[in-house]
Amino acid sequence: MNRSIFGGVAAFVAVVAAVAGYSALYTVGQTEQAIVLRFGQPVGTVTEPGLHVKLPFIESVTRIDKRILDLDLPEREATANDQKRLVVDAFSRYRIVNPLRFRQAVGTIEQANARLSNVLTDALLEAIRASTFQQIVRDRRDQIMARIRDQANREADRFGIEIVDVRIRRADLPEQNSKAVFERMQSERAQEAAEIRARGAEQAQGITARSDRDAQVIVAEANRDAEKLRGQGDADKTRILAEAYAANPDFFAFSRSMEAYEKSLKTGGRLVLSPSSPFFRFFEQSSGVLPSAGAPAPAR
Repeated sequence: MNRSIFGGVAAFVAVVAAVAGYSALYTVGQTEQAIVLRFGQPVGTVTEPGLHVKLPFIESVTRIDKRILDLDLPEREATANDQKRLVVDAFSRYRIVNPLRFRQAVGTIEQANARLSNVLTDALLEAIRASTFQQIVRDRRDQIMARIRDQANREADRFGIEIVDVRIRRADLPEQNSKAVFERMQSERAQEAAEIRARGAEQAQGITARSDRDAQVIVAEANRDAEKLRGQGDADKTRILAEAYAANPDFFAFSRSMEAYEKSLKTGGRLVLSPSSPFFRFFEQSSGVLPSAGAPAPAR
């Protein structure tokens, strides 16, 4: 009987020891960090992954994600510094760096998202109000996002959270404003194109006028030079003919008459002339001298 009682007690003790040993061990994953609670009060944090030990039945473990978490901010309308209305869509990434402070301040990730959303929205709206539309859309977007992150981090530190990044996904004018801006841009571009075409037409007219004037000057100068050369040629021709005539007037008269005969015969037409015309003087006298009036005609 005593043996059976002793065996039962031993089995009970073994079971209790096994349960106690099992409850004394816990694991922390690569993506987790843990808070050890003793009677509901935190007594320590564990950030290293692996197998760990706690007091069985007295201490418990709460696990908190230590990965980078995403938070989408609700789309908001805000007024920029240049009084332009913007529709802003942004998101953030954060991680829990102090699990104990996180548990005491917010408790859960859902609560943390709600608190962070308000903090980030306030920082976002403040940055939008301090910047112009062009700075937000193009010139200083990176600096504005860094400013939002740094400002929000000062508040997030109270929750044991570090904001890793803040991104403005979209910053556009409202739809009705976008349409008006687009139409104004079209009008401005059309006006600019008309001005460019007008300046081009004016320049084209100027170039054409200068070209016409230059062409007229060149043609006039060419005609002047041609007339000058033509006059000089005629003068040289006259001088040469005069010199030739002066050197041998009889031969010159004979040569000119032969040229006249040749040209008249080449035409193929008919000439009606008197036989006593001076045109035929070389047919009557080899010297080309016509007989005086009353002188006997030469024998034929």
